[in-house]
Amino acid sequence: MLISRLRCVTLVGAVLLATTGSGSAHHLMGGKTPSTFADGILSGVGHPIIGPDHLAFLIALGIAVGVARLNLANPFLFLVAMACGVGAHVAAVNVPATELIVALSVLVAGILLVVDRRIPAGWWMGLFVIAGFFHGYAYGESIYGAEPTPLVAYLVGLVAVQTVLTVGVAFLTRAIWTLSGIAPRVAGAAICGVGFAVLVAQIIPAP
Repeated sequence: MLISRLRCVTLVGAVLLATTGSGSAHHLMGGKTPSTFADGILSGVGHPIIGPDHLAFLIALGIAVGVARLNLANPFLFLVAMACGVGAHVAAVNVPATELIVALSVLVAGILLVVDRRIPAGWWMGLFVIAGFFHGYAYGESIYGAEPTPLVAYLVGLVAVQTVLTVGVAFLTRAIWTLSGIAPRVAGAAICGVGFAVLVAQIIPAP
């Protein structure tokens, strides 16, 4: 049973790594700014899923909450910080090196999972809040310049999909990984791989 779980985790990591390049645009609308409520919802729901770095971090958040028995307030804090980041981008606040910090946050989250699931809760909370802002700022690129209606819809979609994903992963890991010390570490290693690949891509852009 444990071997099959580890294979599943490894497969997920491989898929995330394989999609790192193709998902780098992080834009469900093909570069078009959402102009309707439906466009905003679809873009908000799809954005965290098509970006492997964002998806990997959300999975890491869920695993951390699940195996470390963290309070479910942690995903909420992440979402609040994320919304602030989106707002900063929409307000045209200049935040440099956003994608680089997003990649670093994924790498750090993976490392913390690999090291030990008994990392102090305050470390996780700090990572979630800081990363939430920068992930949100990156999300804001897709909605920058949009009208209020698709903007609100985009935020609704973002919050909905990230809530379902992180809380779902948290409860799933609590159910299947309670007695396993290796499985979360293997998942963390896969997440590290995603973070490292995206970080390298940020430092050494493709020709």
